[in-house]
Amino acid sequence: MTDVRFRLAPSPTGFLHLGNLRTALFGYLLAKSMKGKYILRIEDTDQKREVTGAIDSLIDILKWVGITFDEGPFGSAQGRPYIGDYGPYIQSQRLDIYKKYTDELLAKGGAYRCFCSAERLTKMREEQAARHKPPRYDRTCRNLSREEVEARVANNESFVIRQSLPLSGEIKVVDELRGEIIFQVADLEDQVLIKSDGVPTYQFASVVDDYLMRISHVTRGEEWLPSFPKNILLYQAFGWTPPKFIHLPLILNKGGGKLSKRQGDVFVEDYKKRGYLPEALINFCALLGWHPKNDKEIFSLKELEKEFNIDGLGASPAIFDQDKLDYLNGYYIRQMTKEKFAELAKPYLPTGNFNTVLVSGALSSTQSRIKYFSEIPTLIKPWFGPEDYGVELLIWKDLTKEQVKVNLLELKDKIDNLPDFTKIETEILNWLKKSGKKNGDYLWPMRVALTGLKDSEGPFKMALDCGKAETLTRITAAINKL
Repeated sequence: MTDVRFRLAPSPTGFLHLGNLRTALFGYLLAKSMKGKYILRIEDTDQKREVTGAIDSLIDILKWVGITFDEGPFGSAQGRPYIGDYGPYIQSQRLDIYKKYTDELLAKGGAYRCFCSAERLTKMREEQAARHKPPRYDRTCRNLSREEVEARVANNESFVIRQSLPLSGEIKVVDELRGEIIFQVADLEDQVLIKSDGVPTYQFASVVDDYLMRISHVTRGEEWLPSFPKNILLYQAFGWTPPKFIHLPLILNKGGGKLSKRQGDVFVEDYKKRGYLPEALINFCALLGWHPKNDKEIFSLKELEKEFNIDGLGASPAIFDQDKLDYLNGYYIRQMTKEKFAELAKPYLPTGNFNTVLVSGALSSTQSRIKYFSEIPTLIKPWFGPEDYGVELLIWKDLTKEQVKVNLLELKDKIDNLPDFTKIETEILNWLKKSGKKNGDYLWPMRVALTGLKDSEGPFKMALDCGKAETLTRITAAINKL
């Protein structure tokens, strides 16, 4: 039986996109469900787009969400540059390997050298567009004689290496989610396999690496479907058996368009900075294209490792729902112990020496209602000093300023003379009831005085968190506004 081997093969061109996280997660979970191995390979053949430090950043963020690998470019305690038997796992370190297989393909007639200049190719595409033809290489160099090719190489002419595709017929490919798909070969272009600098394209390097690393299953986005027939034809040109391909459905925004940096954060690192939890991101991404057998929505990574399988995957586009992500993140925040929440909240708290009771009260209230940690600075402001509010916010319904001021003065005197401040709620409510006073006439301006907000924590909870002295100070400030 063939060993089950999945791989993640990202390019080190920046931060990890949520769509790439979904691909990484599905590969990881499918490997687990089939009792296989998961391999990390870095596809860095596009040197111009590579970002310094991106490889380490990628490994770190995947480790943060809990995705681990059996093989890859990690190094080890024994000083090896990688872990696994099929390395190197960074493509720029495999150029000699690609050269060997390029020569083999040229010798078989499965590829040819193309000497066309960039200028000629641009003019060709412009002419094709003018005739409403699809832009496609016209195979000018495909039938050059061996003597002419050797002469031009000896003359140091620049060239790329293209794949010699069949000129007619059809190619049948099988996607594990969509079944058999038929492409007309005449619609395909002789794709570039090796660029003029000798570096392979993704299309060539990925096929060679997947074969040599014994990859059994390839998971990638649906946008790679147009390349699928060319990949299979390249396997056939070498005489290799291709792996199984699983093209994951697109992730669309609620408007039906593709996710975009211009429309909001789409990078995992951005979500981490904003205080989203790895548990929520994993749970959320798992539901982007996978449908559990029941209506369950909450899954830990350990649960996903047991329940996830290919039967639950569909080909229909998945919808990115920010509200759903916020709900899941809020859920996991509320499952935390108060101690863990306080620890994770530390980076978002104001600096300075604050009363521990006040801080504890602020965090207690915040944990029950935030969606992500970066909301904390805004939500806890009332505890560290009321918002700068207008005097009109103190007015309850049809009361006048003078009536509100009198009410606050009465309330202040009552609070100041409480024998036990911890019983403020019971004492004040009993006083209002016995005096025949309306709760709203007193408690609305009290809450505004303590928080400076229209919608906020209740006045008694705020008073207990602030303490008696701070409560009286804030009520006095409100009286002075009136």
